[in-house]
Amino acid sequence: MELRAFAEQILLSDSLAEKVQRPATGLTDNTPGEARRVDRPVRPDNLQFAPRRTAPSMPKPPAFIDPKKRGIAHHIMANHELQALEVMAMVLLKFPAAPAEFRMGMAEIMFDEQRHTKMQAQRAEELGVAFGDLPVNSYIWNKATEYASVLEYIAGLPLVFEGANLDHTVEFEQYFLDHGDVRGAAIMKAIHQDEIQHVEFGVAWLRQLKDPSLTDFQAWQQALHWPIRPAHAKGEVLQQEARLAAGMDADFIEQLRAWKDPSPKSS
Repeated sequence: MELRAFAEQILLSDSLAEKVQRPATGLTDNTPGEARRVDRPVRPDNLQFAPRRTAPSMPKPPAFIDPKKRGIAHHIMANHELQALEVMAMVLLKFPAAPAEFRMGMAEIMFDEQRHTKMQAQRAEELGVAFGDLPVNSYIWNKATEYASVLEYIAGLPLVFEGANLDHTVEFEQYFLDHGDVRGAAIMKAIHQDEIQHVEFGVAWLRQLKDPSLTDFQAWQQALHWPIRPAHAKGEVLQQEARLAAGMDADFIEQLRAWKDPSPKSS
């Protein structure tokens, strides 16, 4: 199967089953084609992006005692995983001239995103919340439409959204364990391990594509689009070992740890 056809299957199918279906044959990238912009992914009716602020918020940790609330959490995370998959497909179509190694490497990550979506959706349904029962937001997709280069994609999705997930997956694993939900915790642990590899992919390509006169942190920060900023790339407790395993250097990690948003100027 051609990589372009795989990306189009994910972006343009109104079937969730097709979006998360891994190709039956190996992928090739012999005909990447012309650049194509997709403003919104095609989705089934029950997974259309909802108007702003109408999708449910993530339940607070104490609420995880309620299985339905845990189902809502998995529903929200399934939509995050699906958006990440769609963003990656969008990048493949938008930047057909990107290095072949980058494009094929991202395809491997997309297989993980398909699996993550299915795991989260299945667990949500087991807890009484079928994927599509609730409105879903478009936050990750909306931010990704601003990417004007592969470097901006790398800075934004792998090093912010997936970078923050190095922390959030550990946090949510504990939330589930606190209420005896071993299955939910196992899902988060598995995703955490995958995210290390995804961030490693981002770190490696940041170094290949950035201005060599800039440090990794400087290049990353400059490639971000406001309001996305370093503060969004970490959770409550910074998982240093996971970031080291992903190839971040000590300077990058310490600058991220110390980052605080500037105080608003007084009027």
